[in-house]
Amino acid sequence: MKVLIACEFSGVVRDEFLKLGHDAVSCDLLPSESDRGRHIQGDVRDVIKSERWHLMIAHPPCTFLSNAGNRHFKNNPERCKKREEALSFAMSLYNADIPRVCIENPQGYLNSHFRRPDQIIHPWMFGDHEMKRTCLWLRGLPKLYYSVQFPQKPEPYYIRTTDGHRMHFTDASHCSQGLTRWQTRARTFHGIAEAMAVQWGSAGSQYFYEKYAGVV
Repeated sequence: MKVLIACEFSGVVRDEFLKLGHDAVSCDLLPSESDRGRHIQGDVRDVIKSERWHLMIAHPPCTFLSNAGNRHFKNNPERCKKREEALSFAMSLYNADIPRVCIENPQGYLNSHFRRPDQIIHPWMFGDHEMKRTCLWLRGLPKLYYSVQFPQKPEPYYIRTTDGHRMHFTDASHCSQGLTRWQTRARTFHGIAEAMAVQWGSAGSQYFYEKYAGVV
């Protein structure tokens, strides 16, 4: 299966598909952190047209789409314009000429100006002990089944900033590898990436119906 992972610099999702033998390619404006597979540095809209893809999982930038920065849009027409451009970009990915598409983003502008997501998941549902609300808009794909039979919801993990405010861990300004705040937020957890590859990359749905006992 030819799989395109759009707007991914980490290689996390791409590499999980590669493990299962798929022809998986990632694309982003940034270079890839992983050299395990093919990565195209450039505009993903050009890449979509260049080859015939069977599946695309896209992570459009959430800087102007997430609810996290809503307060900055008031009386800020330039930022509002960028939000509309971000929405248009996300829609171009969702409507691409590819039979199976997943758009992944936090809760935000897509929920109210496109439609409600088909599924909302957290990393803890797939074996990682973290909370991070992740919305999936699906076309031609089934919902993901939890890969942990009895997932336990963890307590949210917060970090105290220097000015005393409480910040969720994915909003931390820098992590130990020196990543910026948005790079930290953009990373897909390995459990979710593995579930995408195993379930959406299988020949048929029966495989993961039998393998996973979770709830949609």
